[in-house]
Amino acid sequence: MLTSSERMTRRLRGESVDRAPNFNIFMAFAAHHIGQPLAPFYLDYRVLCEANLAILRDFSLDIVNTMSDPYRETADWGAAVEFPENELPMCKVPLLRNLRDIRDLPAPDPLTGRRMLDRINAVCYYRERVGGEVPIMGWVEGALAEAADLRGVSTLMMDLHDDPDGVTEVLERCTALAIEFLRPQIEAGADIIGLGDAVGSQISPRMYQRFALPYEQRIFAAVHEMGALTRLHICGNISKILPYVAQSGADIIDVDWMVDFGAARQICGDKAVCGNFDPVAVILQGTPESVRQAVMHSLDLGGPRSFSMAGCEIPDRTPHANLLAHAQALREYDYSREPVLSSGQRGVGQDSGSSRT
Repeated sequence: MLTSSERMTRRLRGESVDRAPNFNIFMAFAAHHIGQPLAPFYLDYRVLCEANLAILRDFSLDIVNTMSDPYRETADWGAAVEFPENELPMCKVPLLRNLRDIRDLPAPDPLTGRRMLDRINAVCYYRERVGGEVPIMGWVEGALAEAADLRGVSTLMMDLHDDPDGVTEVLERCTALAIEFLRPQIEAGADIIGLGDAVGSQISPRMYQRFALPYEQRIFAAVHEMGALTRLHICGNISKILPYVAQSGADIIDVDWMVDFGAARQICGDKAVCGNFDPVAVILQGTPESVRQAVMHSLDLGGPRSFSMAGCEIPDRTPHANLLAHAQALREYDYSREPVLSSGQRGVGQDSGSSRT
Protein backbone atom coordinates (compact mmCIF):
# COMPACT_ATOMS: atom_id res chain seq x y z
CA MET A 1 0.00 0.00 0.00
CA LEU A 2 1.27 3.45 -0.88
CA THR A 3 1.93 6.10 1.72
CA SER A 4 -0.07 9.30 1.33
CA SER A 5 3.04 11.10 0.07
CA GLU A 6 3.70 8.40 -2.52
CA ARG A 7 0.05 8.41 -3.53
CA MET A 8 0.10 12.17 -4.07
CA THR A 9 3.31 12.13 -6.09
CA ARG A 10 2.16 9.31 -8.35
CA ARG A 11 -1.23 10.92 -8.87
CA LEU A 12 0.34 14.21 -9.86
CA ARG A 13 2.23 12.36 -12.57
CA GLY A 14 -0.80 10.43 -13.80
CA GLU A 15 0.71 7.12 -12.71
CA SER A 16 -1.22 4.17 -11.29
CA VAL A 17 -2.34 4.45 -7.66
CA ASP A 18 -4.19 2.28 -5.16
CA ARG A 19 -6.71 5.10 -4.72
CA ALA A 20 -7.06 8.79 -5.46
CA PRO A 21 -5.79 11.04 -2.66
CA ASN A 22 -8.41 12.31 -0.24
CA PHE A 23 -7.77 16.05 0.03
CA ASN A 24 -10.90 17.17 1.87
CA ILE A 25 -10.58 20.44 3.79
CA PHE A 26 -11.48 20.34 7.50
CA MET A 27 -11.52 23.29 9.87
CA ALA A 28 -14.47 23.80 12.25
CA PHE A 29 -15.40 20.13 11.89
CA ALA A 30 -11.86 19.13 12.90
CA ALA A 31 -11.88 21.27 16.04
CA HIS A 32 -15.19 19.88 17.22
CA HIS A 33 -14.17 16.34 16.28
CA ILE A 34 -11.65 16.41 19.14
CA GLY A 35 -13.99 18.26 21.47
CA GLN A 36 -12.35 21.67 21.18
CA PRO A 37 -14.07 25.03 20.64
CA LEU A 38 -12.95 27.12 17.70
CA ALA A 39 -10.82 29.77 19.42
CA PRO A 40 -8.08 27.33 20.55
CA PHE A 41 -8.08 25.79 17.07
CA TYR A 42 -7.31 29.21 15.59
CA LEU A 43 -4.83 30.35 18.21
CA ASP A 44 -2.87 27.26 19.31
CA TYR A 45 -1.07 25.21 16.66
CA ARG A 46 -1.08 22.14 18.91
CA VAL A 47 -4.88 22.04 18.92
CA LEU A 48 -5.03 22.60 15.16
CA CYS A 49 -2.50 19.84 14.52
CA GLU A 50 -4.05 17.29 16.84
CA ALA A 51 -7.44 17.95 15.23
CA ASN A 52 -6.02 17.37 11.76
CA LEU A 53 -4.15 14.26 12.84
CA ALA A 54 -7.39 12.84 14.27
CA ILE A 55 -9.14 13.53 10.95
CA LEU A 56 -6.24 11.89 9.11
CA ARG A 57 -6.65 8.77 11.22
CA ASP A 58 -10.43 8.56 11.43
CA PHE A 59 -11.42 9.44 7.85
CA SER A 60 -8.48 8.24 5.73
CA LEU A 61 -7.29 11.67 4.69
CA ASP A 62 -4.09 12.03 2.67
CA ILE A 63 -2.94 15.44 3.84
CA VAL A 64 -2.47 17.49 6.99
CA ASN A 65 -3.01 21.20 6.66
CA THR A 66 -2.45 24.44 8.51
CA MET A 67 -5.63 26.19 7.32
CA SER A 68 -7.77 27.77 9.99
CA ASP A 69 -9.00 31.26 9.07
CA PRO A 70 -8.01 34.09 6.70
CA TYR A 71 -6.60 36.40 9.35
CA ARG A 72 -3.09 35.10 10.05
CA GLU A 73 -1.29 37.80 8.09
CA THR A 74 -4.02 40.38 8.75
CA ALA A 75 -3.67 40.07 12.51
CA ASP A 76 0.10 40.38 12.36
CA TRP A 77 -0.18 43.48 10.17
CA GLY A 78 -1.93 44.95 13.22
CA ALA A 79 -5.66 44.53 12.55
CA ALA A 80 -7.97 44.02 15.51
CA VAL A 81 -9.22 40.46 14.99
CA GLU A 82 -11.66 39.01 17.51
CA PHE A 83 -11.80 35.31 18.35
CA PRO A 84 -15.10 34.37 20.02
CA GLU A 85 -14.88 31.10 21.92
CA ASN A 86 -16.84 29.00 19.47
CA GLU A 87 -17.59 31.21 16.48
CA LEU A 88 -15.75 32.38 13.40
CA PRO A 89 -13.14 35.12 13.93
CA MET A 90 -14.12 38.66 13.01
CA CYS A 91 -12.30 41.78 11.86
CA LYS A 92 -14.90 44.49 12.34
CA VAL A 93 -12.71 47.49 11.52
CA PRO A 94 -10.53 47.26 8.39
CA LEU A 95 -6.92 48.17 9.06
CA LEU A 96 -6.61 50.24 5.88
CA ARG A 97 -8.94 53.23 6.08
CA ASN A 98 -7.23 54.49 2.93
CA LEU A 99 -5.26 52.47 0.38
CA ARG A 100 -2.26 54.74 0.86
CA ASP A 101 -2.13 53.77 4.53
CA ILE A 102 -0.18 50.74 3.35
CA ARG A 103 2.86 53.00 2.86
CA ASP A 104 3.15 53.64 6.59
CA LEU A 105 2.37 50.09 7.69
CA PRO A 106 5.47 48.12 8.72
CA ALA A 107 5.45 44.63 7.28
CA PRO A 108 5.22 41.95 9.98
CA ASP A 109 7.99 39.41 10.43
CA PRO A 110 6.69 35.85 10.01
CA LEU A 111 9.20 34.65 12.59
CA THR A 112 7.95 37.02 15.28
CA GLY A 113 4.35 37.68 14.24
CA ARG A 114 2.22 35.75 16.72
CA ARG A 115 -0.20 34.19 14.25
CA MET A 116 2.21 33.57 11.39
CA LEU A 117 4.75 31.97 13.72
CA ASP A 118 1.96 29.76 15.08
CA ARG A 119 1.47 28.37 11.55
CA ILE A 120 5.20 27.77 11.12
CA ASN A 121 5.17 25.90 14.42
CA ALA A 122 2.28 23.80 13.13
CA VAL A 123 4.40 22.69 10.18
CA CYS A 124 7.22 21.71 12.55
CA TYR A 125 4.74 19.75 14.71
CA TYR A 126 3.51 17.81 11.68
CA ARG A 127 7.02 17.13 10.43
CA GLU A 128 7.92 15.43 13.71
CA ARG A 129 4.85 13.18 13.56
CA VAL A 130 4.08 12.41 9.92
CA GLY A 131 6.86 14.02 7.87
CA GLY A 132 7.76 12.00 4.79
CA GLU A 133 4.64 9.84 5.09
CA VAL A 134 1.84 12.40 4.72
CA PRO A 135 1.98 15.64 2.70
CA ILE A 136 2.15 18.71 4.92
CA MET A 137 0.40 21.79 3.56
CA GLY A 138 1.40 25.28 4.61
CA TRP A 139 -0.75 28.23 3.62
CA VAL A 140 -0.66 31.88 2.59
CA GLU A 141 -3.37 34.31 1.61
CA GLY A 142 -3.33 35.42 -2.00
CA ALA A 143 -2.48 39.07 -2.50
CA LEU A 144 -6.02 40.02 -3.55
CA ALA A 145 -7.58 38.06 -0.69
CA GLU A 146 -5.23 39.70 1.80
CA ALA A 147 -6.01 43.14 0.37
CA ALA A 148 -9.70 42.38 0.96
CA ASP A 149 -8.94 41.37 4.55
CA LEU A 150 -7.03 44.59 5.17
CA ARG A 151 -9.48 46.90 3.41
CA GLY A 152 -12.85 45.12 3.61
CA VAL A 153 -14.27 43.18 0.67
CA SER A 154 -16.98 45.65 -0.35
CA THR A 155 -14.64 48.61 -0.16
CA LEU A 156 -11.97 46.79 -2.16
CA MET A 157 -14.48 45.98 -4.88
CA MET A 158 -15.07 49.72 -5.32
CA ASP A 159 -11.34 50.41 -5.14
CA LEU A 160 -10.73 48.14 -8.11
CA HIS A 161 -12.73 50.58 -10.23
CA ASP A 162 -12.00 53.87 -8.48
CA ASP A 163 -8.31 53.53 -7.62
CA PRO A 164 -6.62 50.62 -9.41
CA ASP A 165 -3.15 52.09 -8.87
CA GLY A 166 -3.77 52.25 -5.13
CA VAL A 167 -4.93 48.63 -5.15
CA THR A 168 -1.78 47.63 -7.03
CA GLU A 169 0.36 49.25 -4.35
CA VAL A 170 -1.38 47.20 -1.67
CA LEU A 171 -1.07 44.01 -3.75
CA GLU A 172 2.67 44.50 -4.08
CA ARG A 173 3.06 44.67 -0.29
CA CYS A 174 0.81 41.65 0.23
CA THR A 175 2.74 39.62 -2.34
CA ALA A 176 6.05 40.44 -0.70
CA LEU A 177 4.70 39.31 2.69
CA ALA A 178 3.25 36.09 1.24
CA ILE A 179 6.66 35.18 -0.18
CA GLU A 180 8.38 35.98 3.10
CA PHE A 181 5.80 33.85 4.94
CA LEU A 182 5.94 30.81 2.68
CA ARG A 183 9.72 30.44 2.89
CA PRO A 184 9.98 29.51 6.60
CA GLN A 185 7.01 27.17 6.19
CA ILE A 186 8.85 25.24 3.49
CA GLU A 187 12.06 25.31 5.52
CA ALA A 188 10.07 23.89 8.45
CA GLY A 189 8.85 20.97 6.34
CA ALA A 190 5.84 22.02 4.25
CA ASP A 191 5.56 19.91 1.07
CA ILE A 192 2.76 22.06 -0.38
CA ILE A 193 1.93 25.72 -0.05
CA GLY A 194 -1.76 26.37 -0.48
CA LEU A 195 -2.93 29.82 -1.52
CA GLY A 196 -6.43 31.10 -0.86
CA ASP A 197 -7.75 33.81 -3.19
CA ALA A 198 -11.52 33.58 -2.77
CA VAL A 199 -12.14 37.11 -4.02
CA GLY A 200 -11.01 35.93 -7.44
CA SER A 201 -14.37 34.30 -8.11
CA GLN A 202 -16.17 37.61 -7.52
CA ILE A 203 -14.44 39.67 -10.22
CA SER A 204 -14.41 39.64 -14.01
CA PRO A 205 -11.85 37.67 -16.01
CA ARG A 206 -10.22 40.95 -17.06
CA MET A 207 -9.86 42.05 -13.44
CA TYR A 208 -8.61 38.61 -12.42
CA GLN A 209 -5.90 38.87 -15.07
CA ARG A 210 -4.81 42.23 -13.68
CA PHE A 211 -5.35 42.03 -9.94
CA ALA A 212 -4.96 38.35 -9.05
CA LEU A 213 -3.12 36.24 -11.62
CA PRO A 214 0.27 38.03 -11.74
CA TYR A 215 0.58 37.93 -7.97
CA GLU A 216 -0.43 34.26 -7.74
CA GLN A 217 2.21 33.51 -10.37
CA ARG A 218 4.93 35.30 -8.42
CA ILE A 219 4.03 33.59 -5.16
CA PHE A 220 3.92 30.15 -6.77
CA ALA A 221 7.21 30.78 -8.56
CA ALA A 222 8.79 31.42 -5.16
CA VAL A 223 7.34 28.13 -3.86
CA HIS A 224 8.71 26.19 -6.81
CA GLU A 225 12.12 27.78 -6.40
CA MET A 226 12.24 26.18 -2.95
CA GLY A 227 11.21 22.77 -4.24
CA ALA A 228 7.65 22.56 -2.90
CA LEU A 229 4.29 22.08 -4.58
CA THR A 230 1.52 24.62 -5.00
CA ARG A 231 -2.24 24.43 -4.50
CA LEU A 232 -4.73 27.14 -5.41
CA HIS A 233 -8.10 27.42 -3.68
CA ILE A 234 -10.67 29.90 -4.96
CA CYS A 235 -14.13 29.30 -3.51
CA GLY A 236 -17.14 29.74 -5.78
CA ASN A 237 -17.78 29.55 -9.48
CA ILE A 238 -14.47 30.03 -11.28
CA SER A 239 -15.73 28.82 -14.67
CA LYS A 240 -15.09 32.16 -16.39
CA ILE A 241 -11.57 32.52 -15.05
CA LEU A 242 -10.46 28.88 -15.37
CA PRO A 243 -8.23 29.51 -18.42
CA TYR A 244 -6.29 32.05 -16.34
CA VAL A 245 -6.34 29.97 -13.16
CA ALA A 246 -4.61 27.28 -15.23
CA GLN A 247 -1.79 29.78 -15.86
CA SER A 248 -1.26 30.57 -12.17
CA GLY A 249 1.51 28.05 -11.60
CA ALA A 250 -0.62 25.91 -9.29
CA ASP A 251 0.18 22.20 -9.40
CA ILE A 252 -3.16 21.37 -7.77
CA ILE A 253 -6.26 23.43 -8.55
CA ASP A 254 -9.27 23.14 -6.25
CA VAL A 255 -12.56 23.22 -8.16
CA ASP A 256 -15.77 24.09 -6.30
CA TRP A 257 -18.97 22.13 -6.89
CA MET A 258 -20.68 24.60 -9.26
CA VAL A 259 -17.91 24.23 -11.88
CA ASP A 260 -18.06 21.54 -14.56
CA PHE A 261 -15.31 19.19 -13.35
CA GLY A 262 -14.77 17.57 -16.74
CA ALA A 263 -14.37 20.98 -18.38
CA ALA A 264 -11.96 22.01 -15.63
CA ARG A 265 -9.86 18.93 -16.31
CA GLN A 266 -9.62 19.80 -20.00
CA ILE A 267 -8.83 23.47 -19.41
CA CYS A 268 -6.24 22.81 -16.72
CA GLY A 269 -4.32 20.36 -18.89
CA ASP A 270 -1.42 18.79 -17.02
CA LYS A 271 -2.41 20.29 -13.68
CA ALA A 272 -4.19 18.19 -11.08
CA VAL A 273 -7.81 19.17 -10.52
CA CYS A 274 -9.19 18.60 -7.05
CA GLY A 275 -12.89 18.27 -6.29
CA ASN A 276 -15.66 18.67 -6.66
CA PHE A 277 -19.00 17.51 -5.25
CA ASP A 278 -21.28 19.79 -3.20
CA PRO A 279 -20.15 19.93 0.45
CA VAL A 280 -23.67 20.75 1.66
CA ALA A 281 -26.10 18.86 -0.57
CA VAL A 282 -23.87 15.78 -0.86
CA ILE A 283 -21.61 15.52 2.18
CA LEU A 284 -23.67 17.26 4.87
CA GLN A 285 -27.21 16.43 3.76
CA GLY A 286 -26.70 13.33 1.62
CA THR A 287 -26.56 9.63 2.41
CA PRO A 288 -23.59 7.27 2.21
CA GLU A 289 -24.90 6.00 -1.12
CA SER A 290 -25.33 9.47 -2.61
CA VAL A 291 -21.83 10.34 -1.42
CA ARG A 292 -20.49 7.20 -3.06
CA GLN A 293 -22.16 8.08 -6.35
CA ALA A 294 -20.86 11.66 -6.26
CA VAL A 295 -17.30 10.52 -5.57
CA MET A 296 -17.40 7.99 -8.40
CA HIS A 297 -18.79 10.59 -10.80
CA SER A 298 -16.08 13.11 -9.92
CA LEU A 299 -13.37 10.50 -10.45
CA ASP A 300 -14.86 9.63 -13.84
CA LEU A 301 -14.72 13.28 -14.87
CA GLY A 302 -11.41 14.19 -13.27
CA GLY A 303 -9.15 11.65 -14.90
CA PRO A 304 -5.83 10.12 -13.81
CA ARG A 305 -4.44 13.27 -12.19
CA SER A 306 -7.53 14.19 -10.18
CA PHE A 307 -7.69 14.43 -6.40
CA SER A 308 -10.90 13.93 -4.44
CA MET A 309 -12.55 16.46 -2.17
CA ALA A 310 -15.80 18.27 -1.62
CA GLY A 311 -15.80 21.58 -3.49
CA CYS A 312 -14.95 23.48 -0.32
CA GLU A 313 -14.62 22.98 3.44
CA ILE A 314 -16.40 20.01 5.02
CA PRO A 315 -19.31 21.53 6.99
CA ASP A 316 -19.48 21.17 10.73
CA ARG A 317 -21.83 18.38 11.90
CA THR A 318 -21.33 16.35 8.71
CA PRO A 319 -22.34 12.74 9.45
CA HIS A 320 -19.34 10.51 10.04
CA ALA A 321 -20.96 7.83 7.89
CA ASN A 322 -20.79 10.13 4.87
CA LEU A 323 -17.10 10.85 5.38
CA LEU A 324 -16.41 7.14 5.73
CA ALA A 325 -18.41 6.53 2.55
CA HIS A 326 -16.16 8.99 0.74
CA ALA A 327 -13.05 7.12 1.87
CA GLN A 328 -14.60 3.77 0.96
CA ALA A 329 -15.60 4.96 -2.52
CA LEU A 330 -12.01 5.98 -3.19
CA ARG A 331 -10.91 2.45 -2.34
CA GLU A 332 -13.62 0.83 -4.48
CA TYR A 333 -13.20 2.88 -7.66
CA ASP A 334 -11.89 0.95 -10.67
CA TYR A 335 -8.69 2.83 -11.49
CA SER A 336 -7.93 0.45 -14.34
CA ARG A 337 -10.47 2.51 -16.29
CA GLU A 338 -8.14 5.50 -16.15
CA PRO A 339 -5.42 5.88 -18.76
CA VAL A 340 -1.90 5.72 -17.39
CA LEU A 341 -0.07 8.72 -18.79
CA SER A 342 3.10 8.24 -20.80
CA SER A 343 6.35 9.84 -19.70
CA GLY A 344 5.86 12.53 -22.34
CA GLN A 345 2.56 13.53 -20.78
CA ARG A 346 3.93 13.83 -17.27
CA GLY A 347 5.41 16.93 -15.77
CA VAL A 348 3.66 17.98 -12.58
CA GLY A 349 5.51 16.43 -9.66
CA GLN A 350 8.77 16.35 -11.59
CA ASP A 351 10.31 19.62 -12.69
CA SER A 352 7.74 21.94 -11.11
CA GLY A 353 6.78 19.70 -8.24
CA SER A 354 8.17 19.09 -4.82
CA SER A 355 11.53 17.48 -4.30
CA ARG A 356 10.52 16.83 -0.70
CA THR A 357 8.37 13.73 -1.21
